[in-house]
Amino acid sequence: MKQRVAVSKIMTDNLVKLNLNDSLTKAESLFKKNKIRHLPVVSGDEIVGMLSYTDLLRISFADATDDGGDSVETTVYDMFTLEQVMTSHVKTVQADDNVKDVAEIFTNAEFHALPVVQNNKLVGIVTTTDIIKYLVNQY
Repeated sequence: MKQRVAVSKIMTDNLVKLNLNDSLTKAESLFKKNKIRHLPVVSGDEIVGMLSYTDLLRISFADATDDGGDSVETTVYDMFTLEQVMTSHVKTVQADDNVKDVAEIFTNAEFHALPVVQNNKLVGIVTTTDIIKYLVNQY
């Protein structure tokens, strides 16, 4: 299994993303609607941050109650901007980087998603789940 496969072959390229001026309420809506856990944050085509669902959980009672809890979440979300909650020093990988090299980044990091860029433009996102699915398909 010593093949060289570009991460662009396994990444998600149909991106759901946030703009820097979007609200945390919009972010939570996108997480739930799309059943995802990571959202790239962009300014134009440039990646400026990453927001995970865990980031939202740290500041709110998201999913603690669904019956009437909406006003509590909205109030908490209004206290913060996206920029305050997201990770702003984001490691990125290139579209032609090897899947093995990206997997090694994940083994040494405390995050589970990486933006994929090409010519400084966001073109996809790769997650630990993408890596695992790729490896499972090899057997």
